[in-house]
Amino acid sequence: MRPEDVRVCVMRIEGTNAEEEMADAFRAVGAQAELVHLKQLNGQSSEMRRRSLEDYDVLVFAGGFSAGDYVRAGALFAARIKASLGTDIRRFVEAEKPVLGVCNGFQILVELGLLPAFEGTMSDSPTAALYTNDSGRFECRPTVLRNDNNGKCVFTSRIERRRMLTIPSAHAEGKLMSSDPDFVQRLEDNDQVVFRYVCPDGSDARYPWNPNGSPSDIAGICNPAGNVMGMMPHPERAISRFTHADWTRGYSAEEGDGMPVFRSVIASLERR
Repeated sequence: MRPEDVRVCVMRIEGTNAEEEMADAFRAVGAQAELVHLKQLNGQSSEMRRRSLEDYDVLVFAGGFSAGDYVRAGALFAARIKASLGTDIRRFVEAEKPVLGVCNGFQILVELGLLPAFEGTMSDSPTAALYTNDSGRFECRPTVLRNDNNGKCVFTSRIERRRMLTIPSAHAEGKLMSSDPDFVQRLEDNDQVVFRYVCPDGSDARYPWNPNGSPSDIAGICNPAGNVMGMMPHPERAISRFTHADWTRGYSAEEGDGMPVFRSVIASLERR
């Protein structure tokens, strides 16, 4: 599949606010990205505006505060998706098509049961949650991520293992938790840990470099198949060096640290 043939569905509803940046990031690597409202997929729009999920190659949930983050962050968006598109979403994932969730999108994937998905494609109810940051406040700051995946995740296929990337974070509920006492170990055993927060020198993160207190410094995970990934920091906000916090300090390339995430998924589709 050529990059220009890749069709990306960036789903939105009221309250999402990072969909334009996400679409621009995919366009920057040559893909066709379309902003699609949930009502266009579940038949609640006019005939002319209706879309079918099966016509897309990548599904993306961007950041923001979908449905005002009432109940829990991402919970209402996930409930509406599951009620009207649950079967379509399951088929999309089972077809091994890539699904990305960033920030609020990560929260949505967890609420949908698409992550961590230890027991199958999509659990009936959430088995984890993104809790309130340890600081008790919204954290908007640069974070340094290390790719700790061994190659399973399609969104890091072009990123060397242990490579560090500077990606901005902006969230109030990013602490990945589960009632399962073996949660982190199961992620490790399944090679589902993708990104970890680290200090700039590569050492274990501490606040503020881990902005939320997530155990084992986890910033992003994938499903057991590697085609669904959720992460709290925003790679779409770092596709150019000019959007990095330190862009005036001797940068040597115009491409930002977020771009390899998007190049990776396109590369994985090119091989199909």
